[in-house]
Amino acid sequence: MTVGIVGAGQLGRMLALAGYPLGLDFLLLDPAPDAPAGRVAPVLHGPFTDAKLLNELSQRSEVVTFDWENISVDALRALKGETRISPPIPALAAAQDRVSEKKLFERLKIPTTRWHAVGSRTQLTRALREIGLPAVIKTRRLGYDGKGQAVVRTPEDAERAWEQLGKAPLLYEEMIPFDCEVSIIGARSPRGEIAVYPLNGNVHSEGILRLTRAPYGPPRWQRLAASYLERVLAHFRYTGILTIEFFVRGGKLIANEMAPRVHNSGHWTIEGAVTSQFENHLRAILDLPLGSTRPRGFSAMINLIGTLPDRDTILAAGEVHLHDYGKSPRPGRKLGHCTVVEGTAAARDRRARRLLAQLAPGVAIP
Repeated sequence: MTVGIVGAGQLGRMLALAGYPLGLDFLLLDPAPDAPAGRVAPVLHGPFTDAKLLNELSQRSEVVTFDWENISVDALRALKGETRISPPIPALAAAQDRVSEKKLFERLKIPTTRWHAVGSRTQLTRALREIGLPAVIKTRRLGYDGKGQAVVRTPEDAERAWEQLGKAPLLYEEMIPFDCEVSIIGARSPRGEIAVYPLNGNVHSEGILRLTRAPYGPPRWQRLAASYLERVLAHFRYTGILTIEFFVRGGKLIANEMAPRVHNSGHWTIEGAVTSQFENHLRAILDLPLGSTRPRGFSAMINLIGTLPDRDTILAAGEVHLHDYGKSPRPGRKLGHCTVVEGTAAARDRRARRLLAQLAPGVAIP
């Protein structure tokens, strides 16, 4: 049984590695000749929008999925025959447009930020007046890891952002003085089975995730986040892994965005949960029974950004699981991650602080 994956980055790589023990085969599509998943699975090399290659991928696969949410919706819709695509295209389309995403949250009564769509200077002036300052301006599409957004503290900042972001369709939203950031990850199968992971506590630096700890937060946060996630899963009759990121302010969860795919904040599940998010994504899209999401302990995952530290330095720390994606170094690029699993939250946090001091100086655990 072959799973087709549009995208052969580190997420596609980890999906393949999770699927081989289940007896699955993989075929991927990616324009990059040195894509990370190419070391573990065959890759069709070409643009994500290449109709011929997409059709070949679908014809040779039982189901088609993707490892990046900016895949062309139109290209996927144009696939011929009875191709099964999971997660569903409507969920992918909603996640690609921040305004559609906000409207979805509001429709499902999931708390989110106050916002305005901005497509002109007149709308920008209105947003400044009605939402106020400080705020964040984001491109409606193609923004991730802090790209395509700007903090606005003055009207002059708003004008600069309008010019810098290319006058593209934008989203203007209030800046939340949050206490922390969390994310919830869960899977749903076609038969309606749902499995939800423990809540993740996330620390970002310069818009990029640097640290995730799980399980995280009080039981009330877990219940709230899981209930919001299940509303979205039900709305789309979803299949696969879905992630929702939240700001936490005064105990209230405020939805920021969602990702219809396996997620960076779930990498800890490879060693830290009975069944990883990658395996459960595959189980879900193939309509296999979902695996347990029970944590094996208290996990911390640290992203390795820009340059990969000396391998000996990481492994010498003891009981550290290293994942090297095989990418060439570049500022801001995710090159790998490492995970530790401890018996208590306190022990985990001590290990995480020591590792962060070595691997990401200047990034602190709040």
